[in-house]
Formats: sequence, C-alpha cells, structure tokens
Amino acid sequence: PVFAGVDGSAIENFSCVIYNVSFMNCTWQAGRHAPEDTQYYLYWKNWENMDEKECELYVTDENGRNTGCRFQNVNIGENKENIYFLVNGSSKDSLIQFYDEYIEPYKIEILTPPLNVTVNCTGDSAGCIITWNPPHTSHLKVVETVQCFEYEIDIRKK
Repeated sequence: PVFAGVDGSAIENFSCVIYNVSFMNCTWQAGRHAPEDTQYYLYWKNWENMDEKECELYVTDENGRNTGCRFQNVNIGENKENIYFLVNGSSKDSLIQFYDEYIEPYKIEILTPPLNVTVNCTGDSAGCIITWNPPHTSHLKVVETVQCFEYEIDIRKK
C-alpha cells in the first residue's frame, strides 16, 4: 500500500511493555526523514470494547518531540486478540506517514511473581512440597489456563 506523507517520516523502533498488571510503556524514535517540527501522537484500541485511547502521558526528547508514552490503569480485560497501536504525525510543512501495528498482549507483558507461595517440609525423606498460584496478568486478572505458565525453582540452601 502507498501511504501519504514524506518517505521515512513515520516513527521507527516502536515497542511496548505491560508491567505490574495495569501499566504500559511504549517508546519509538522519530522517522529519519521527518521534518524538525514533526510531532507524534499514539493511540491504542482494545478490540474487546472497541475503546480507542490516546496516550495519557507523553515522554519527550530534548526537542520536545513525543518519543514515548506511559499508560496507567491499562485494562486489557479478557481480550485474547491483538491490541491495535497507531502513531500519527503532524508537521506544518509536510504530510507525515502513520505507523500502525497489532501486538498480542501476552507477548509484551512482564509477569508479576506467582502468588501465595508456600513451602512445607517434612523431616523424612519425602522432602518439601512447594505450591503457588498463577500471577495476575493484564489480560486476565487470574489466568484460567494455568498450563500457559512455566516455572523454575531455584533452591539456594537445603
């Protein structure tokens, strides 16, 4: 497809991360051929409720250009679909190409530790039994499919 705007004016190196269940940070770099006065605006859409939201708190570079965004209270809900991200640009002198991408929430989430970790050790040769619950996530507050998780236990001392 042909996109209106100056070639190379769309953002580059876009990435987002979800952390602590309901926070999301996104970052990008200005297009290599974007005019000096180009400003960028980030929108994202949750397909579950068709909510489109603009960035709540932009992160700017030394020239005042938006190069990132911080979201609080991100609610992916039970959305198992991709999140749609769109970054528009504007300039006084030129049309700026937009950038868009679909991202699966679970691929960009840094998970919290497992919940309710317990260790019960007996004095005999049976050893210890360690149990835990899956962590909260942004897309399901408590995940129903516990098979999705892999855990590693690191025992430091006997």
